[in-house]
Amino acid sequence: MKYMLLIHQGTTPTPRSEDWERLSEAEKGAVYAAYKSIGENPAVTPGAEMQPPETATTVQVKDGRTLTTDGPFVEVKEAIGGYLFFEAGDIDAAIELASQIPAARMGGAVEVRPLVER
Repeated sequence: MKYMLLIHQGTTPTPRSEDWERLSEAEKGAVYAAYKSIGENPAVTPGAEMQPPETATTVQVKDGRTLTTDGPFVEVKEAIGGYLFFEAGDIDAAIELASQIPAARMGGAVEVRPLVER
């Protein structure tokens, strides 16, 4: 089964932010090491690195008109910070991998969603 792991940013400190700069070098190193380890897992297909949520443009169509809004539609604390795909034998393996993603323990969350197989 293939799963998409959606990384919800929450209050997770992200590189190039003030909160990130307040982390110790050891804490920053641990975050980088965790993501590196996850990326080296052969069952993981990494997603592309995303720009911060405030760079987003949200598109909606109402009454046949295309409307755009600068920034994410949801509050920034709920914005998607990234994603990856994981092929696993069961949901428990996907949950275990999700628990290793730093955002899951640093103020965010990781949504594990099975993909439709065709």
